[in-house]
Amino acid sequence: MVQTPVASRNCNPISTAELERRWSATRAAMRAAGVDALVMQGAQDFMGGYVRWFADQPALMGYPRTIIFPVEGLMTICDVGPFNGEANPDGKDPDARGVGRRVFTPSFNATVHYTSRYDAELVAKEIRRNGFKTVGLLCADGSYHGMIDGIQKALDGVTFVDASEMVDQIKAIKSPEEMDSIRRSAAMQDQILAKVRDHIRPGMKEFEVSAYAQYIGQLLGSQQGIFLCSAASPGRPAQFRYRFQQSRVIEKGDAFTLLIENNGPGGYYTELCRVITLGPAPQELKDALALCLEAQDHTLNQLKPGASCSEIFASHNAFMREHGLVEEKRIHCHSQGYELVERPLIRQDETMTLKEHMHLAVHPVILNERVFMTNTDNYLIGPDGPLPCLHKTPKAIIEVV
Repeated sequence: MVQTPVASRNCNPISTAELERRWSATRAAMRAAGVDALVMQGAQDFMGGYVRWFADQPALMGYPRTIIFPVEGLMTICDVGPFNGEANPDGKDPDARGVGRRVFTPSFNATVHYTSRYDAELVAKEIRRNGFKTVGLLCADGSYHGMIDGIQKALDGVTFVDASEMVDQIKAIKSPEEMDSIRRSAAMQDQILAKVRDHIRPGMKEFEVSAYAQYIGQLLGSQQGIFLCSAASPGRPAQFRYRFQQSRVIEKGDAFTLLIENNGPGGYYTELCRVITLGPAPQELKDALALCLEAQDHTLNQLKPGASCSEIFASHNAFMREHGLVEEKRIHCHSQGYELVERPLIRQDETMTLKEHMHLAVHPVILNERVFMTNTDNYLIGPDGPLPCLHKTPKAIIEVV
């Protein structure tokens, strides 16, 4: 009797061809660098994109997920599960493509200190079993300390190297399939904001609006994300606030800032922010938006292949100083993919140069004691600079009157 193949349960999986493209490019770089295997760990989806990029499986909710990616053969994944648990899908599980082996241990590294070495013990055992001599670590500081420290102490004779730069250079360039997913994420966020515009009204609490935005996003294919917002009366800045701070009742005449930072179908992040006013927009908000868009254009005009990220950042802060504005001390432009923030960063400490097919969010901020204004949009880099804005929402204050 012929058995029906098990169907994938994953929502909007990336294609196998795309995964194979990533694996092939990475393995070519590994061979050139003399690296036998890569080790990466993630514990939450916002900033744990290496895990998803290699295996199309996000890390979630603080639970560690560790991948051993060999220069030849199938991956091994270490996940939270029963003591001594293991499975050997041999690459045949449609929800674990490229995975030959899975091992499990009930480690809760973030909360139960004595479990901090459990996954390290399993990973070290798998490295020994495969005879890997040179192991590349991907963004080791993003892993739990117990895992990295544990494998380094357990594996005498194994050389550990930082392979982050090698993989980042590959991951930062988006493929046609990835760019299509990014476009869908931006379109989804446009739909969310349009729905919010029709939904928001005086008398609602801030969190009711952000919860509605998250709900719409989930219906449109999003899986994870954060929604920052706040309302303020005229003459007070409506700055970003997290969910636990979103208790204020929205009043007529308020400005309401909403930042939508969720991923779309397939898991790729974009971000969209606009200011909504519950009534006609005050002139000082309009003036702030005009300055914000001028600052955004100033950066966009420099986002060309070959450009230096640190020089663009310096130019942005020069613009801010020339206009009497507060300089950026954090980040105003950065790449996004499976991670909310990934390289390259447009900042003084970034060593990458820009390349065609990179994906960037651009969000300068105008902030003083009376006004908070930002306009957040996403762009793909073409051969001569940014392609048309991925978001179709007008770059304007949304007036709900």
